[in-house]
Amino acid sequence: MKLMTEEFGNPSSLHSLGFGAKQELEAARGLVASALGAAPEEICFTSGGTEGNNLASFGAALSRKRLGSRIVTTRGEHDSVLNPMKELERQGFEVAYLSLDGLGHIDPGQLEEAIDEKTILVSMMLVNNETGAIFPVQQAKRIIIRKKAPALLHTDAVQAFGKLPLNPEKLGADLMTVSAHKVHGPKGAGAIYVKKGVRILPRAFGGGQERGLRSGTESVPLIGAFGEAVRLLPEPGKTLPKIEALNRELRRELAELDGVEINSPEDGLPYVLNFSAGRVRAETMLHFLAQRGVMVSSGSACGKAKPSHVLTAMGLSRERISSALRVSFSRFSTEEDVRALTEGVKEGLGTLAHA
Repeated sequence: MKLMTEEFGNPSSLHSLGFGAKQELEAARGLVASALGAAPEEICFTSGGTEGNNLASFGAALSRKRLGSRIVTTRGEHDSVLNPMKELERQGFEVAYLSLDGLGHIDPGQLEEAIDEKTILVSMMLVNNETGAIFPVQQAKRIIIRKKAPALLHTDAVQAFGKLPLNPEKLGADLMTVSAHKVHGPKGAGAIYVKKGVRILPRAFGGGQERGLRSGTESVPLIGAFGEAVRLLPEPGKTLPKIEALNRELRRELAELDGVEINSPEDGLPYVLNFSAGRVRAETMLHFLAQRGVMVSSGSACGKAKPSHVLTAMGLSRERISSALRVSFSRFSTEEDVRALTEGVKEGLGTLAHA
């Protein structure tokens, strides 16, 4: 509110209002950088995960095409990675898609086979947004080095940011995407980490804001609120035990319901739990729960109710995919929330399955 009503200047302007806005912008940049163990100049603000993933995918591939044409990614990526990959294929790049096992894991052996000396980009999310499965990003970096590939390593860390201890340098990531709304910030703000010395090409051209990577007047209110949300984040290690306990409790209660199957791996990020709701289609159960004040998703919220490509890649049955729901925990979730969900699912199974 302050940045919309008081410090509302353009951060590129030279007058005092612009200077004040610039200070707020850089303060937010410092907060995001600190949360990632990065330098402020390695942080470029975006409108969110989708723009960040597009910038990483196209920016890395096009900047390194003279070194090769091979890209490696996974079938479990968000659409904001998979759809740029389709476009890059149309432009002549070769894209290798790593498969998922029945629990949503990536076999590191696939990376050994897929990455070669002509690979210019590896894009692998850190935590899958639909199942919570953790992907082998660090192993990917080790293989890139061992194969002497000229590849940049990009990781979509939108689902992991604020929930796991996160440091792109320790992961070996050259590029990392994060988003404000996953840490209780506003929708429409995000950032991409670009390792110092790494060059990618911009997608938008104009006044040269954000070190020329993302031209356009920055939305200081959204970015400032993003920074404040990051400032308020607790240490991930402090919150994780509570979320693990809630996840275990939800798994126990769902296991008692006839026909319900868990789709998330035991070793995934506990903030996400995917399950199939028996004989009731996901959209039907979703609306039933929403009427009772319980909000869940069917697959990715960006999927527009399409059958989940992640669960399809895991080889799950059509019936199991069509009834799959995704539960997202936050640090504010409680045991009462878990009970409300399980009671709602139980009631839904008892009435909707016979409707």
